[in-house]
Amino acid sequence: MTKSVHHVLMLSSSRMGSEDYLEHAHPMIMTHLGHCRDILFIPYAGVTLGWDDYVSKVQQALPELNVTGIHTVTDPVEAVKSANAIVVGGGNTFNLLHQLYENNLIDVIQEVVANGTPYIGWSAGSNICGMSIRTTNDMPIIEPKSFNALGFVPCQLNPHYTDYQPPNHNGETRDDRLFEFTALNPDTPVLAIREGTALLLSQKRLTLKGNLPGFYFSGAEKHAIEPEQDLTEFLNQ
Repeated sequence: MTKSVHHVLMLSSSRMGSEDYLEHAHPMIMTHLGHCRDILFIPYAGVTLGWDDYVSKVQQALPELNVTGIHTVTDPVEAVKSANAIVVGGGNTFNLLHQLYENNLIDVIQEVVANGTPYIGWSAGSNICGMSIRTTNDMPIIEPKSFNALGFVPCQLNPHYTDYQPPNHNGETRDDRLFEFTALNPDTPVLAIREGTALLLSQKRLTLKGNLPGFYFSGAEKHAIEPEQDLTEFLNQ
């Protein structure tokens, strides 16, 4: 059996507050990539944002890198197999997963990342790192072949987590929605991370990066996760 050497950076968001695109994420991205400068970018989460424009946006935010959009290559599967690093942007998680299934990319991404190819995602690109996309914040604007995702971590993820409730808003809060999931799936925890933070899976260790705490939801319980906290227990679910 191939030894798993995942090196995965799961950013909650592309922005924090009013900062520029990928500004807070830039140091984490460059550290994660090491000496790698050529990346294969997957823009499939873009819907109202065209994929060519998405690639240009990422290239402008990461000028040190050479960004190739997977939609521009002849054979996406071979492009993944030969990629030095894989980067997946945010947008609509359902469209992202739909396109990954349509292009037969789920298995090959799982394989190359398990063999050590660096992976970076933000927002939807992070959400698909969990077992499924059932805890995304997005509307199901398209139906993918399955809700099953890449499964780099054997739990659920909720990027863009917030516990803010607008005054006089009577709809369900984010916590309400996540507790609905854990009520029906009590053995599957949800890791919820705030904007400006990230989960790092590397050397078989999972940690929360950034300056803000996150939370994990399990059954009827919610517990805080502190920055730099060792979360490796969640790899053994």
